[in-house]
Amino acid sequence: MKKFSTVLMMILGMLAFGVDVCYADYNSYDRYGVKSGSYRETSSGYNSYDRYGAKTGSYRETSSGYNVYDKYGRKTGSFRETSTGYNEYDEYGRKTGSYKTGSGGVTTKYDEYGRKTGSFKKDSSGKITEYDKYGRKVGTYK
Repeated sequence: MKKFSTVLMMILGMLAFGVDVCYADYNSYDRYGVKSGSYRETSSGYNSYDRYGAKTGSYRETSSGYNVYDKYGRKTGSFRETSTGYNEYDEYGRKTGSYKTGSGGVTTKYDEYGRKTGSFKKDSSGKITEYDKYGRKVGTYK
């Protein structure tokens, strides 16, 4: 599966933080503040779009998380809810990462070996900022 897109990172980050994402558009921005994508809720999950509005994929809700599809409708992976966040799997069901919510409004991203690869932090305004494993800002979601 392609690496977890920033759009779905935002979705899972917002869900992990308990942000209401129903029936709204949300945008992602790169470290310079340039819009990099968006998503919109559908009756079965979410569609993702690039900065120009072209559909790039979809995320369909299941009883335990989300299945991920490319723009052609081919399944490329899934996310399954756990007691601490989400596990990420490729199209063959192999675990490729995890997302764990801790204290202080931080969700941490790990690779398949349990190594930290990044994090998300929500501020008081509801904006989520993404950081790489070194603490450098990657982007924002609002």
